Amino acid sequence: MKELLFIFIGGGAGSVMRFMASMLWQHMSLNPRFQDTVMPWPTLFVNVLGCFLISLFYKHSEAWGLTIEMRLLLTTGLCGGFTTFSTFSYEGLTLLREGYIATYLMYIALSIVLGLLAAVLPFVIK
Repeated sequence: MKELLFIFIGGGAGSVMRFMASMLWQHMSLNPRFQDTVMPWPTLFVNVLGCFLISLFYKHSEAWGLTIEMRLLLTTGLCGGFTTFSTFSYEGLTLLREGYIATYLMYIALSIVLGLLAAVLPFVIK
């Protein structure tokens, strides 16, 4: 039961962090140089960063002396709340519906390739 509380806390923190990333992007999009982009950059960013963080947490959890509860808070909770496959899917469909086929394909490719590279990165850096 204690594990569920840790997941709940981490998930809430991750969701707030994802919301803040979206708010930051909206603030930046007030700048004319960011206004014309249709690429869902905030979702791509949080998903790639989440891939890096979950691997980082799993790789170092033993060395850092993380308890099972803390590992669940950081991985299932924080990273699970921070990253978002549902938003990724919805934004991809929106790009398709609006006719941005090339942007859609780039979004999918970047999400997969950068996500996998980010997940590998903690294991190749010392």
